[in-house]
Amino acid sequence: MTKTEIVEQIKIAKKEKNAVILAHTYQNPDIIDIADVTGDSYALSLAAEKLGEKRVVMCGVRFMAETVKILSPEKDVVLASEGATCAMAEQITPDRVLKFKKENPDVCVVAYINTTTALKAVCDVCVTSSTAVKIVNAIENKDILFIPDKNLGAHVKAQCPDKNIILWDGYCPVHNQITAQDVIDAKNQYPEATVAMHPECPAEALKLADMIGATSNIIDYCKSCSNPVIIATERGVCDYLSLKNPDKKYYQLAADKLVCPDMKMTSLEDVLAAINGEGGEEIVLTEEVRLGAKGCIDNMIKYSK
Repeated sequence: MTKTEIVEQIKIAKKEKNAVILAHTYQNPDIIDIADVTGDSYALSLAAEKLGEKRVVMCGVRFMAETVKILSPEKDVVLASEGATCAMAEQITPDRVLKFKKENPDVCVVAYINTTTALKAVCDVCVTSSTAVKIVNAIENKDILFIPDKNLGAHVKAQCPDKNIILWDGYCPVHNQITAQDVIDAKNQYPEATVAMHPECPAEALKLADMIGATSNIIDYCKSCSNPVIIATERGVCDYLSLKNPDKKYYQLAADKLVCPDMKMTSLEDVLAAINGEGGEEIVLTEEVRLGAKGCIDNMIKYSK
């Protein structure tokens, strides 16, 4: 089938199967075009709660589909490309955290949303990149283990001087590649542009950014900015902004580095198969693990108020 034919089949299948398509902003433009809702991982899971469709097809990576299932257990949640996972989400095992908690009972364990359900289930509080500083400051405990991302954790640590934040050696393999020299080179190439950077990048690069924020914050900044912007996060954001705002200038930082292969796995054929129940991976969680992970997310909501 041609691309146009596949898109038409997707539209028909959505109606027949009472399905909705969610797509993370890092997805390919073809996927963004056919999605009903686009956004970052937690925003997509919140959107799914409010949607009436029974079947939810997630175009992203596995932890994102799991988060949708945590909050909407009554829905059939399908990861469009079953091979799409997140290396950072799986770098730390629940057993390692349980061992740490046993040895350090007074330390609050804070888990980035980019973690598996099984890991969230043994942690105390979940955070997103946009809420991490606020939540860590609000937690009563002085001693905090922040996992898995050491770069986001270091960014939070610098802004929460009253907390003793312990970091482990987790990171996003894509964002962690960015160097200060990459930023310097981009600024020299585009001297009229400001730099918007994701806090999953290393501290040496973050020091050179004009704006640091989560995916949604970067998008908002870029939309409101009158000058050109160098975008220092996965290239899907630059593609998305260029698609939605063709009259503005956006430049991708280190285009050869900032590409997540897992986020680019999903094809239109995958989406069609997932809607029809002929492909993808249906997310199944035990109720015990789901409730444990939901408690971690519930605490995030509590501390973010």
